[in-house]
Amino acid sequence: MTGEGEPFPDAQHSQLQVNNDNSPHTPMVYDTLGYEVDINEFVFIPRYNIHAAAGGGHFNDAEKPMFTMAFRRKWIEQYLRACPKELSVIDVKGDSMDGVLNERDVILVNHYLDTPDDGLYVLRIGENLIVKQTQQLPNGRLLVSSANPAYETFEVNLLETDSDVKIIGRVVWFGRQV
Repeated sequence: MTGEGEPFPDAQHSQLQVNNDNSPHTPMVYDTLGYEVDINEFVFIPRYNIHAAAGGGHFNDAEKPMFTMAFRRKWIEQYLRACPKELSVIDVKGDSMDGVLNERDVILVNHYLDTPDDGLYVLRIGENLIVKQTQQLPNGRLLVSSANPAYETFEVNLLETDSDVKIIGRVVWFGRQV
Protein backbone atom coordinates (compact mmCIF):
# COMPACT_ATOMS: atom_id res chain seq x y z
CA MET A 1 0.00 0.00 0.00
CA THR A 2 2.86 2.37 0.75
CA GLY A 3 4.89 1.45 -2.35
CA GLU A 4 7.61 -0.16 -0.26
CA GLY A 5 8.45 -3.83 0.02
CA GLU A 6 7.18 -6.73 -2.06
CA PRO A 7 3.80 -6.08 -3.75
CA PHE A 8 2.73 -9.72 -3.24
CA PRO A 9 4.79 -11.08 -0.33
CA ASP A 10 2.90 -14.39 -0.16
CA ALA A 11 3.12 -15.05 -3.90
CA GLN A 12 5.77 -17.55 -4.99
CA HIS A 13 5.94 -16.31 -8.60
CA SER A 14 4.30 -13.05 -9.47
CA GLN A 15 3.26 -12.91 -13.13
CA LEU A 16 3.22 -9.11 -13.06
CA GLN A 17 6.32 -7.28 -11.94
CA VAL A 18 6.28 -3.55 -11.27
CA ASN A 19 9.32 -1.28 -11.02
CA ASN A 20 9.04 0.45 -7.64
CA ASP A 21 11.51 3.28 -8.17
CA ASN A 22 8.99 5.85 -6.87
CA SER A 23 9.24 7.85 -10.11
CA PRO A 24 6.32 10.10 -11.07
CA HIS A 25 6.01 8.25 -14.41
CA THR A 26 3.93 5.21 -15.22
CA PRO A 27 5.49 2.20 -13.47
CA MET A 28 7.39 -0.30 -15.60
CA VAL A 29 5.37 -3.47 -16.11
CA TYR A 30 6.84 -6.77 -17.27
CA ASP A 31 5.18 -9.83 -18.77
CA THR A 32 5.83 -13.39 -17.61
CA LEU A 33 8.91 -13.62 -19.85
CA GLY A 34 10.44 -10.47 -18.35
CA TYR A 35 9.75 -8.24 -21.36
CA GLU A 36 8.69 -4.67 -20.71
CA VAL A 37 5.02 -3.94 -21.46
CA ASP A 38 3.65 -0.46 -22.13
CA ILE A 39 0.57 -0.34 -19.91
CA ASN A 40 -0.82 2.52 -22.01
CA GLU A 41 -1.36 0.05 -24.87
CA PHE A 42 -4.20 -1.50 -22.87
CA VAL A 43 -7.70 -0.57 -21.81
CA PHE A 44 -9.30 -2.14 -18.77
CA ILE A 45 -12.90 -3.23 -19.30
CA PRO A 46 -15.10 -3.92 -16.24
CA ARG A 47 -15.90 -7.61 -15.67
CA TYR A 48 -19.26 -8.05 -13.97
CA ASN A 49 -20.49 -11.04 -12.00
CA ILE A 50 -23.55 -11.10 -14.22
CA HIS A 51 -24.87 -13.99 -16.26
CA ALA A 52 -26.59 -13.46 -19.60
CA ALA A 53 -28.76 -16.54 -19.75
CA ALA A 54 -28.60 -18.63 -22.86
CA GLY A 55 -31.83 -20.24 -21.78
CA GLY A 56 -34.93 -18.96 -20.06
CA GLY A 57 -33.42 -15.92 -18.42
CA HIS A 58 -31.31 -15.13 -15.37
CA PHE A 59 -32.10 -12.52 -12.73
CA ASN A 60 -29.28 -10.14 -11.85
CA ASP A 61 -29.60 -8.31 -8.58
CA ALA A 62 -26.08 -6.86 -8.26
CA GLU A 63 -24.36 -4.97 -11.03
CA LYS A 64 -20.97 -3.99 -9.63
CA PRO A 65 -17.77 -4.97 -11.42
CA MET A 66 -15.70 -7.74 -9.84
CA PHE A 67 -12.49 -6.66 -11.58
CA THR A 68 -11.30 -5.52 -15.01
CA MET A 69 -9.98 -7.39 -18.03
CA ALA A 70 -7.19 -5.96 -20.17
CA PHE A 71 -7.62 -5.64 -23.92
CA ARG A 72 -5.27 -4.01 -26.42
CA ARG A 73 -6.41 -0.44 -27.03
CA LYS A 74 -5.59 -0.67 -30.75
CA TRP A 75 -7.77 -3.79 -31.14
CA ILE A 76 -10.72 -2.19 -29.32
CA GLU A 77 -10.55 1.13 -31.15
CA GLN A 78 -9.44 0.09 -34.64
CA TYR A 79 -10.81 -3.43 -35.08
CA LEU A 80 -14.00 -3.27 -33.02
CA ARG A 81 -14.34 0.48 -33.62
CA ALA A 82 -15.62 0.81 -30.07
CA CYS A 83 -15.22 3.23 -27.21
CA PRO A 84 -13.80 1.35 -24.20
CA LYS A 85 -16.20 3.16 -21.85
CA GLU A 86 -19.15 1.58 -23.71
CA LEU A 87 -17.96 -2.01 -23.11
CA SER A 88 -18.40 -4.57 -20.36
CA VAL A 89 -17.59 -8.24 -19.88
CA ILE A 90 -20.12 -10.77 -18.55
CA ASP A 91 -20.52 -14.54 -18.76
CA VAL A 92 -23.00 -16.88 -20.40
CA LYS A 93 -25.19 -19.29 -18.44
CA GLY A 94 -27.37 -21.98 -19.99
CA ASP A 95 -27.54 -24.08 -23.14
CA SER A 96 -29.89 -22.29 -25.53
CA MET A 97 -27.01 -20.86 -27.57
CA ASP A 98 -24.85 -24.02 -27.52
CA GLY A 99 -22.56 -24.19 -30.50
CA VAL A 100 -22.47 -20.40 -30.78
CA LEU A 101 -22.07 -19.38 -27.14
CA ASN A 102 -21.65 -22.06 -24.50
CA GLU A 103 -22.17 -21.99 -20.75
CA ARG A 104 -19.28 -20.23 -18.97
CA ASP A 105 -18.19 -18.36 -22.13
CA VAL A 106 -17.16 -14.79 -21.43
CA ILE A 107 -18.66 -12.14 -23.72
CA LEU A 108 -17.68 -8.56 -24.48
CA VAL A 109 -20.81 -6.41 -24.84
CA ASN A 110 -20.88 -3.07 -26.68
CA HIS A 111 -23.60 -1.03 -24.94
CA TYR A 112 -23.45 1.70 -27.60
CA LEU A 113 -24.95 -0.79 -30.08
CA ASP A 114 -28.36 -0.92 -28.40
CA THR A 115 -30.68 -0.46 -31.38
CA PRO A 116 -32.43 -3.44 -32.97
CA ASP A 117 -30.41 -5.20 -35.64
CA ASP A 118 -29.38 -8.65 -36.81
CA GLY A 119 -26.75 -10.34 -34.65
CA LEU A 120 -26.00 -11.58 -31.14
CA TYR A 121 -27.46 -9.29 -28.51
CA VAL A 122 -27.90 -9.16 -24.75
CA LEU A 123 -31.52 -8.29 -23.93
CA ARG A 124 -33.26 -7.51 -20.68
CA ILE A 125 -36.78 -8.94 -20.58
CA GLY A 126 -38.40 -7.92 -17.34
CA GLU A 127 -35.73 -8.61 -14.75
CA ASN A 128 -34.00 -11.33 -16.78
CA LEU A 129 -30.89 -10.89 -18.89
CA ILE A 130 -30.60 -13.15 -21.95
CA VAL A 131 -28.20 -13.48 -24.86
CA LYS A 132 -29.81 -14.46 -28.16
CA GLN A 133 -29.61 -14.20 -31.92
CA THR A 134 -31.84 -11.37 -33.11
CA GLN A 135 -33.30 -10.46 -36.47
CA GLN A 136 -34.92 -7.11 -37.20
CA LEU A 137 -38.43 -7.38 -38.65
CA PRO A 138 -40.78 -4.68 -40.01
CA ASN A 139 -42.91 -2.51 -37.71
CA GLY A 140 -40.51 -2.49 -34.74
CA ARG A 141 -40.62 -6.23 -34.21
CA LEU A 142 -37.60 -8.30 -33.32
CA LEU A 143 -37.27 -12.04 -33.88
CA VAL A 144 -35.38 -13.61 -30.96
CA SER A 145 -33.95 -17.09 -31.50
CA SER A 146 -31.64 -19.64 -29.94
CA ALA A 147 -29.01 -21.84 -31.54
CA ASN A 148 -30.38 -24.86 -29.65
CA PRO A 149 -33.57 -26.12 -31.39
CA ALA A 150 -35.02 -27.14 -28.01
CA TYR A 151 -35.79 -23.44 -27.39
CA GLU A 152 -38.59 -21.77 -29.31
CA THR A 153 -38.15 -18.61 -31.34
CA PHE A 154 -40.29 -15.67 -30.28
CA GLU A 155 -41.04 -12.12 -31.35
CA VAL A 156 -41.04 -8.91 -29.36
CA ASN A 157 -42.50 -5.58 -30.39
CA LEU A 158 -40.11 -2.84 -29.32
CA LEU A 159 -42.59 -0.10 -30.26
CA GLU A 160 -45.14 -1.09 -27.63
CA THR A 161 -45.10 1.47 -24.83
CA ASP A 162 -45.59 -1.19 -22.17
CA SER A 163 -42.81 -3.43 -23.55
CA ASP A 164 -40.52 -4.75 -20.85
CA VAL A 165 -37.78 -5.55 -23.40
CA LYS A 166 -34.58 -3.51 -23.56
CA ILE A 167 -31.58 -4.10 -25.78
CA ILE A 168 -28.52 -3.95 -23.52
CA GLY A 169 -25.90 -4.24 -26.25
CA ARG A 170 -24.34 -6.29 -29.02
CA VAL A 171 -21.94 -9.14 -28.35
CA VAL A 172 -18.70 -8.22 -30.14
CA TRP A 173 -16.29 -10.89 -28.80
CA PHE A 174 -16.28 -14.04 -26.73
CA GLY A 175 -13.70 -16.12 -24.90
CA ARG A 176 -13.97 -19.79 -24.04
CA GLN A 177 -12.26 -22.21 -21.72
CA VAL A 178 -11.24 -25.48 -23.30
